[in-house]
Amino acid sequence: MNEVEHLSATVDDELAGQRLDKILAQIFSDYSRARLQQWVSDGVVLVDGKQLRSKDKLRGGEQIEITVELEEEVDSKPEAIPLDIVYEDESILVINKPVGLVVHPAVGNREGTMLNALLHHAPELTSVPRAGIVHRLDKETSGLLVVARTLKSQKVLTEQIQRREFEREYQTVVNGVMTAGGTVDAAIGRHPTVRTRMAVVGRGKEARTHYRVIKRYRAHTHVLVKLETGRTHQIRVHMAHIRYPIVGDPVYGGRLRIPKGCGEALNGMLRTFKRQALHAAKLGLVHPESGEMVSWEAPLPTDMTRLLQVLGDDLKLAE
Repeated sequence: MNEVEHLSATVDDELAGQRLDKILAQIFSDYSRARLQQWVSDGVVLVDGKQLRSKDKLRGGEQIEITVELEEEVDSKPEAIPLDIVYEDESILVINKPVGLVVHPAVGNREGTMLNALLHHAPELTSVPRAGIVHRLDKETSGLLVVARTLKSQKVLTEQIQRREFEREYQTVVNGVMTAGGTVDAAIGRHPTVRTRMAVVGRGKEARTHYRVIKRYRAHTHVLVKLETGRTHQIRVHMAHIRYPIVGDPVYGGRLRIPKGCGEALNGMLRTFKRQALHAAKLGLVHPESGEMVSWEAPLPTDMTRLLQVLGDDLKLAE
C-alpha cells in the first residue's frame, strides 16, 4: 500500500497577492515546485475546500489542505543483496559501495544493483524517485554514497549537490610520479567519436578537480583528490588528461605500464589489477534534518591496500 501524506497550512498575510504555486513552494519547501504544481493539477490541493489553478492568486489567510498518496516511483524489484551501511537514520543512508556493484539499473544491469538492495533494506524507498539515490559511483569504483530516505531529504541533498556543498574526497593510484599537487580545470563532455566515453572537450560542462600527493613511488603516485564538480568519470578523465592515468582503468588508463626493473610481485599486481584504483574515501554534507555538518570515512578496500603495499616494497628494493 502506498504511503498517504497529509499537509496543511494557513497562508500568511505577507504572501497575499502571489500565485498559488509560488505560495506552495514557500510554505511546503520540502517538496519541489514541479511536484507541488502536479498536485495542484491532480486536484489534491484544496484552498478553503476548493480546487484552484497554479496561477490563481490568494488574498492571505486561506487554509491549504493537501492529501496525496505517494505513488511508487521505482519499478525495480527488491533483492536481498548485502549492504555495508556506514550510517543510517530516518532521513538518510550512507553506504560503502564495494567494487563491482552497479548503483542504478541500466541496460545490461537490470538486476543485482545497489538500488535493488536498497529496496529490500528500506521498502519505503519505492516512493522516492530513483530509490533516493542522489549521486553515483562507477561500477568498479568503491566507497561512500548517501541515499535519501524521504522526498524532503532528496530535495535538500540534491540542492546541496547543485550548490557544490558536498565534501567528496577520493584516493587513487596513478601512473607516473607527480612532482606536486594542483587543480585540473577542464570541461568534460561526450567523446566526439566514442559515445560511451567522456573526454575533455571545449563545449563540455565545467569540471574542476583538486589533487595533492600522498606518497610517491618509483613510477606511481598515491593521490588524494577532491571534487568541486561531479561530472561523469570526472577524476578518471582529468587524471588521464594531465597524463597521470589511474592504474587499472580499462577505459582511460591507456596501455599497461610496467616499470623497468620491478620485481615479480609488482609486475603481477599491475597485470592483474583490472579496475580503476579509485576509492571514495570521505563524504561530508549538511544533514537534511538537523542542519549540522556531518561526515564519514571509509578505509581503502583490500585490493588497493595490497597495491600500495606492493608499491612500497618495490620502492624499498630500489633504495
